[in-house]
Amino acid sequence: MDIIKEDIFRKQLKTGLRGGYLFFGEEDYLKSFSLRAAREAVCSDETFAVFNDVQIAPIDYTPSALLSALMPPPMMSDYKIVTLNGLAISAMKQNELDELYEVLSTLEDYDYNVLIISVPSGLIDEGNLPKRPSAVFSELSKYLTPVRFDAVTGARLVSWVGKHFEHHGVRATPEVCSALIERAGRSMFDLASETEKLSYYALQNGRDHVSAEDVLKVSASVIDSDAYALANAILDGRYSAAIDALSVMKFRRVEPVIILAEVSRVICDLVSVKALQSDGMPPAQIAATLKMNEYKAKLYASAASGKTKEKLERALLLCSEADLALKLSPQGYTAIEKLICTL
Repeated sequence: MDIIKEDIFRKQLKTGLRGGYLFFGEEDYLKSFSLRAAREAVCSDETFAVFNDVQIAPIDYTPSALLSALMPPPMMSDYKIVTLNGLAISAMKQNELDELYEVLSTLEDYDYNVLIISVPSGLIDEGNLPKRPSAVFSELSKYLTPVRFDAVTGARLVSWVGKHFEHHGVRATPEVCSALIERAGRSMFDLASETEKLSYYALQNGRDHVSAEDVLKVSASVIDSDAYALANAILDGRYSAAIDALSVMKFRRVEPVIILAEVSRVICDLVSVKALQSDGMPPAQIAATLKMNEYKAKLYASAASGKTKEKLERALLLCSEADLALKLSPQGYTAIEKLICTL
C-alpha cells in the first residue's frame, strides 16, 4: 500500500493529478487547503467550473449521486475534479461501504476524473498503519491513493505562522510566532484567523511587524480549538456558552461534520483522561500514557474531574447519534444545536 504525505501531493499538483485520492489524518486545515489547491489546478478555467468542478457535500452524498458526478465527461478540458469533503467513513454501515466500493471500482471507466474523498480527523478506522491497515482502509486504498495529513507541530508550525504573517504584509519573529501558538493553541484554523487579525492591527497602527505585546493585547486565548470550549460547555449544561462557541465556528464556516468530529475527539480524550484519573494517575503520568502535551493533560484532567464517567460516555453516544442524524438528513448545524440541548 502506497501512502503519500501532503507535501508529495502538493508536488503532484504541479505535475498533474490523476485518478482518486483519500485524504485522512489529523490536520483538517491542510486538507481544506489542499482541496482548494486541487480544484484550482484541475479546473483552472472558471468559465467551465460549473461543469468541471463538482463538489458533493456529505449531506448530499449517495452512491448514485457520486456515480452521477463521475459519469459526465469534462467540458473543454481533459479532466474534471469531483470532491467529497467531510465524509464520515466510520459512521457508514457495511452495505453502505460496499456500495461506495462499487462506485469507486468504476473510476477506471471514467478516467477523465480526479476524485478526492476527504475524511475529517478521527472519522475513519485506519488500523495500524502502515503494516496493518484496517479492512475499510485497505479496500478504499484499492481505488484511491491515501494522502496522510499529519498534525503540524514544533518548528514547522512556527514557520507556517511566520509565512502567514508575511502573506498579510507584516513580519513576526519566531519568538512572537511561538507566543501566538502558546496563546491561541495549535489549531491551524484558529492560527490563520489570529494571524490575519494581528496583521491588520499592526498595519492600522503604522507598523510592518507584530510584537509580543500585540499578541497579548489582540489575540484570543483558546485551547487547541473552539471544539474544547464547545464540548465543555455542552457537558456542563452552559447552553448560552455552547451556542456562542458554535456561533464562532459557524462564522469561520467550519463544516458541521468537522465540528462534530472535533467535539467527539475532545470527549474521547476526556473519557480516556477520566479513566486514568480514576486509577489515581497524576496529570504528568496521564500525559505520558496518552502521549498528550502536559499542559493540555492538566486542563483535561481538571475538566474531567468534575464530570462522571457515565456522563462522558453518554455524551460520546449522543455525538455519534448527532453525526448519524447529520448524515441521514440535511440538518446542518441544527443537529449540533439539538446535541447542545440534549445533555
